[in-house]
Amino acid sequence: MTAQPTSEPTTSGASTTRAVPGQGTQSRVPVGVQASFDELGTPLRDLTFCVVDLETTGGAPDSSEITEIGAVKVRTGEVLGEFQTLVNPGGSIPPFIAVLTGITDAMVADAPAVDQALPAFLEFAQGCVLVAHNAPFDVGFLRAAATRHGFWWPSFDVVDTARLARRVLTRDDAPNCKLGTLARYFRSATTPNHRALADARATVDVLHGLFERLGPLGVQTLEELSTFSSRVSPAQRRKRHLADRLPHAPGVYLFTDDHGRVLYVGTSKDLRTRVRSYFTASETRSRIGEMIGLAADVTAIECATSLEAAVRELRLIAAHKPRYNRRSRFPERASWLKVTIEPFPRLSLVRDVKADSATYLGPFGSRKVAEQAVAALHEAFPIRQCTQKLSRSPRGGSACVLADMGRCVAPCVGEVDVAGYAAHVEAVKAAIATDPRDVIEAVSGRIQRLAAQTRYEEASVHRDRMAAFVRAAARTQRMSALARCPELVAALRTADGGWEAHVVRHGRLASAGVVPPGTPARAAIDVIASAAETVEPPPPPTPAATVEETERILRWLEQPGIRLVELDGEWSCPLDGAQRHTAWLDTAYAGHTGVPSDDTRHLRTTHQPAR
Repeated sequence: MTAQPTSEPTTSGASTTRAVPGQGTQSRVPVGVQASFDELGTPLRDLTFCVVDLETTGGAPDSSEITEIGAVKVRTGEVLGEFQTLVNPGGSIPPFIAVLTGITDAMVADAPAVDQALPAFLEFAQGCVLVAHNAPFDVGFLRAAATRHGFWWPSFDVVDTARLARRVLTRDDAPNCKLGTLARYFRSATTPNHRALADARATVDVLHGLFERLGPLGVQTLEELSTFSSRVSPAQRRKRHLADRLPHAPGVYLFTDDHGRVLYVGTSKDLRTRVRSYFTASETRSRIGEMIGLAADVTAIECATSLEAAVRELRLIAAHKPRYNRRSRFPERASWLKVTIEPFPRLSLVRDVKADSATYLGPFGSRKVAEQAVAALHEAFPIRQCTQKLSRSPRGGSACVLADMGRCVAPCVGEVDVAGYAAHVEAVKAAIATDPRDVIEAVSGRIQRLAAQTRYEEASVHRDRMAAFVRAAARTQRMSALARCPELVAALRTADGGWEAHVVRHGRLASAGVVPPGTPARAAIDVIASAAETVEPPPPPTPAATVEETERILRWLEQPGIRLVELDGEWSCPLDGAQRHTAWLDTAYAGHTGVPSDDTRHLRTTHQPAR
């Protein structure tokens, strides 16, 4: 195979530093990874297979017993040994089983019990990959017997020739995947006859026949054998080499086409393993299969921490807008709710937040949710809902129906002056920025009145309006609190005893790095902070990054074990803010969606060759 070189595309993002005392502020410690067979996959030619078959008194291990064990040990096509023993089931064999297998009570009368036969088999199969035709049946009986008699069951890798045949063969090859049918198709030297050793010998020939079919398709390792599916086309499978040069490290990967256009961006704790999974049966998304067909290269960007990888992923998706990414492609399309700046302010939906000292709420992922939040505010405060411009002393005109309903103080006809109207506007701003209780009480009262009249559908509409406002207010308050901080440095202990540290400036990840175990933490974190990018303060309440990036950072900061190293400014949310009400809303919605249903199936389409 020809390995494809990887390169890091130029993109704005947080700087990454692995701090090392005594070296420059931008030095990095190269982390070498020695290749191993586990990383490359386990070649089939290096494996020893133990092909096993059982005869039993029935179909369930909790109510039936083993009557015979047969096994064949093979390596590189050569038979290394065979194992066969009858097993005394401790009871009579059902007549129809005796007719099917030819094993009678007299034949097993002097045979060893399963607690004597099983240790001998486990010693025979030690270090092998177990193979069986319909493996869940045979392995299930063996594991149940081991558990019942107190034997340790090794963590065998298992290959099921029946399942593999369903993936490899079509109905044109064989009408079904029974052992007898496959033995005839692959011209086995042994005819299955419902005796354990004969069936195991036939399964050996079937296994080798399947290997001959899979070899030209590039299946050379146990891992590839386990994940093989005919749903993955040969052309798609041949692109596995795109992952060969990727590191076993956290970071971001970019699939590109033959013109260098970015098709898909993703993130993983192990870049190479994740990208290889796109060429196996573990990838079931049809659109990703289409993307793999177009992909010509994969570029990897190593990251010091998982948070840095998540942030880089968001920035790359926003920059390239890959056609096969569904989320985070258009952060600029978010909507904001603005309290306008004019003599008689109103609520307006806008796309951008400007440095005009106005009060903003958001962002909203959809206009529908934004309009629900607007409706909740209008439920609580009688500010005007019209869009016309009003002078400080409006004259003439007539009040609309909202004034007659008491839903508007009607500044358009002089019912209230600028100062009187400003009191209502300040209450709106306070509900958005500090305390949403006025909105919650007003909407909750409306819900209770509707529920008392059994108008539950209308009540749910108002519940959704309140939820839209409260969640948006909580988001705005949490986000603006971090956005106000010129710099925040935090660290989290890693599993190996080191630290991962992040520098956040105005809600944007400015630097990330790892402090190795045994290194003076504070000095190393200072090195990471010195490499951070300069971030200009944004107009409040927005951060200097996309809202999704800031929310990712907040989730990281709010997890247990975080240590604040440095904080410039104040990082706080209002005591009576909206965040305290989100748990109650989540509980309300959980009660609504948790109602048992008569049909709780989660149906999904599955694929197998046309049979």
